Amino acid sequence: MKKTALFLLGLAMACNTPQKTVTEASKATPVVDPVPFAETITQEDLKALLYTYASDEFEGRETGKPGQKKAVEFIRSFYQSHNIPAAKENGDYFQEVPLEVSKAPQGKITINNTDFLLGEHVITFGAAQGYFTDIAYVGYGVEEGDYSDYTGLNVEGKLVLAVSGEPMDADGNYIISGTDEKSAWGNMSEGMGKKAELALEKGAKGVLYFDPTNFPRYKGYFSYMRTNNSGRMELAADRSENILVILDEKSASALKSDIIENHQPSMVQADVKLDVTSGNDTISSENVVALLRGSEKPNEYVVISSHLDHIGITADGQINNGADDDGSGTVGLLEIAQAFKEAVDAGARPKRSIVFLHVTGEEKGLLGSRYYTDIEPVVPLEETVANLNIDMIGRIDPDYQGSRNYLYLIGSDKLSTELHDLSEEVNRKYANIEFDYKYNDENDPNRFYYRSDHYNFAKNNIPIIFYFNGTHADYHRPSDTPDKINYDLLENRARLIFHTAWEIANRPTRLVVDKAAD
Repeated sequence: MKKTALFLLGLAMACNTPQKTVTEASKATPVVDPVPFAETITQEDLKALLYTYASDEFEGRETGKPGQKKAVEFIRSFYQSHNIPAAKENGDYFQEVPLEVSKAPQGKITINNTDFLLGEHVITFGAAQGYFTDIAYVGYGVEEGDYSDYTGLNVEGKLVLAVSGEPMDADGNYIISGTDEKSAWGNMSEGMGKKAELALEKGAKGVLYFDPTNFPRYKGYFSYMRTNNSGRMELAADRSENILVILDEKSASALKSDIIENHQPSMVQADVKLDVTSGNDTISSENVVALLRGSEKPNEYVVISSHLDHIGITADGQINNGADDDGSGTVGLLEIAQAFKEAVDAGARPKRSIVFLHVTGEEKGLLGSRYYTDIEPVVPLEETVANLNIDMIGRIDPDYQGSRNYLYLIGSDKLSTELHDLSEEVNRKYANIEFDYKYNDENDPNRFYYRSDHYNFAKNNIPIIFYFNGTHADYHRPSDTPDKINYDLLENRARLIFHTAWEIANRPTRLVVDKAAD
């Protein structure tokens, strides 16, 4: 899909006198019109790329599976054929992302001489070994502001016992929020993780977590793991010797008989023996990273990202092609990269370097982007000016069936007011897309800000924009196919992202971060 074009670059040079020397004139900064380069991003090319990338041949691109291997080869071949260099100094486009799939553990936990077989009244998803007699009961296990369930307790080297939920006052309000609204401590999806993290920070060896409401859910997932001999995928670097065991009412009461009604922290004398073993399978997977070096500020970087994986094949053999999620973002990123290469070939190299990052394992928990940011950044994070993340930009969600020209923007104002203003200005100048910020709301129940790869940049204080068309009836279904993509919208949205990246890359100073990451 090689494009050829001759671009005339208008050089605007201020001349106060006719005696300007050639040397002085050569120092003038060229003013380059990016529109001709953006116009190389076309519906026809996007469609041709996506009909291949989201075809049955790629088998749904599940992380670590043969279809994902075909996907990374497709992406690498594109960059090679367009002479866009690899980001790694050794010329390898692939960044290996070591992954593991946790296997269903086996064993039992003995509490005060009563054996509890794993999967019945106790659940854990990793190995757990040890003998403990001093158990630190921390009630809800919450600590925030002036409130702490750890006051007077030394939990170093001990097991911590905590219950789900959070403390309330006599008026029925939650103490942390001061209202009738729960805080993150009482949220099922966040509470256990926050409490376990706090306990481990205080030196605990592990956590016993009593959650009678959600125990059946954990039990169901454990049963699925055991039946299918498979478990949760994670970064190999995340493997931990720390212990987290979930208890139901029977096992929790065997440890502390009044645990239902008594949430007062105290030390509990008990005999707890953990005898659980587990094993993991290793998975091979890759990010693909290309780079065009900047002309004036080559050591400052604008990262444009999309995820290359999808959810694979259903149990009954249907292929989830993932044309929108995130085939649309992937081919959009390829066309954006080619547009920047056209500029370079025409002598209009951007001032800052542009990184084109295709990450694996997004569908498994943002694994590829987290590996890139937290473990092995290909370019320095401290010199990364911004991340523009593209995840689903080819469709129309149900709220916009009568008004097609829209795009959800998430996160543009979270860290940099300047980035938000720049984004709005670029859109007015080049695209005239209706920006919808409803998912940018801190109280958005969908929590999309935390659910795509930009978040791993944002948590490192790097300004981001997440471009998103919203979900639809074909989301994560075999019916997400390339014939349903709106290629005119995909073209306009990809051009907008190119223009935004162009402006960030060519502005005189890097974006100011005037807000702190959460």
